[in-house]
Amino acid sequence: MRLSGSIRCSIMNSTSMVVSGGAVVAQLMPRPHPITACADRVSAVLAEVAAVPAVYMSAEDKRAALLALTDGERRLAELRLRVIAVSADVADADGARDVAAWLASRTQADSAGLRADQALANALDCRWARVRSGMAAGVVSAEQARVIVAGLEALPARVGPEVLARAEEQLVAYAREFRPSELRRLARHILDVVAPEIAEAEEAKRMEDEERHAREKCRLSLRALGEGSTRLSGVIPDADAARLRTYLEAFTSPRKADDDVSGEEDRIPYPRKLGQAFCALLEHLDPERLPAHGGDATTVMVTLSLESLKTDLATAGLLDGDLSCGDNLSATQARRLACNAKIIPVVLGGKGEILDLGRTRRLFTPAQRKAMRLRDKRCRAEGCSIPATWCEAHHQQPWSQGGKTDLDDGVLLCSWHHHRAHDRRFAADKLPNGDIRFHRRR
Repeated sequence: MRLSGSIRCSIMNSTSMVVSGGAVVAQLMPRPHPITACADRVSAVLAEVAAVPAVYMSAEDKRAALLALTDGERRLAELRLRVIAVSADVADADGARDVAAWLASRTQADSAGLRADQALANALDCRWARVRSGMAAGVVSAEQARVIVAGLEALPARVGPEVLARAEEQLVAYAREFRPSELRRLARHILDVVAPEIAEAEEAKRMEDEERHAREKCRLSLRALGEGSTRLSGVIPDADAARLRTYLEAFTSPRKADDDVSGEEDRIPYPRKLGQAFCALLEHLDPERLPAHGGDATTVMVTLSLESLKTDLATAGLLDGDLSCGDNLSATQARRLACNAKIIPVVLGGKGEILDLGRTRRLFTPAQRKAMRLRDKRCRAEGCSIPATWCEAHHQQPWSQGGKTDLDDGVLLCSWHHHRAHDRRFAADKLPNGDIRFHRRR
């Protein structure tokens, strides 16, 4: 046997023998990359069972197959993302904007989904190695990975790398026990677990940012449909939506007479019930009283310590009537509500136990509000012309800091300026004429 030339074999190549002109010549054949070979094997194995019906599987076989296939799906998802993260050269060679666009053009897959995959792939490749390892081990699904990465990247920039590493490790461990929707809630409070010493301050800042953002997004539109009805749509903060939902549900299930057993109301679709309840709510509002007290029908149960209520880094909890945990709000919002709502103070001890549940007490009374309307005539913020009937009563010395509920301490502010009065980014000065001037703190 005669070989032509010298042959040097490498791990990425294989050798084959061919006959050329009566001589045996060695040819180097490129060996596929292990990941490419894996993809080919997976494709081949799937082709083998493409026509095999699953109906004849035993329950035990189905159980084993479902678990194994789910595990394999997670591992394949990680491997695919791993390749996507380093495939910019593929897109560049074919003139595509990025690998997501390249894949969309060749697989007819949804572009938005592929862009999300590319973003996740880059995040796993550059920063979140523990999440990627969890996917490769079959512990973390793609949906869970998205939730974990989103939660980690939402943490404040001032959180150090050690805390981030502990948070990532803990969330990957949670993925063994919790679904994506549950993981999302856990991710929002992960600092409580891995860094409780900074969690309260960060949570308070996050909630104030969310409340400010929600207020900026607040929208309401009414469009007449021309058939005796109007389409109402909008976006409102969660806290206000919770109040509205409570009011509407009170109208959807009114107390019925004992002999009312027709059940006709139970057959009305729930969305229609809510629409009718909203109309009933408007009909029951007293137009003479509504502008006068700016919404003082609200009863708020505030759960926080007195010292926390006085600070800017506190958070408060709204309780339902049965003392079950409800929505949270920042201390800023709690102090604003304290100006013109019924307050039930729930004093908590160091371990969160209820030490005292106070009685509801009215703050500014209707008579005091009427006197303030006659005195102020408009919002007392400098330059604001909103009439007094649309204003809210505000404690110039905050109620949470010992302010008195009397006319000397009370002033009318429109809703916008009332929010600003409780925004810790702004300071308020009282001018000689009684107006309030707001300016950003330095």
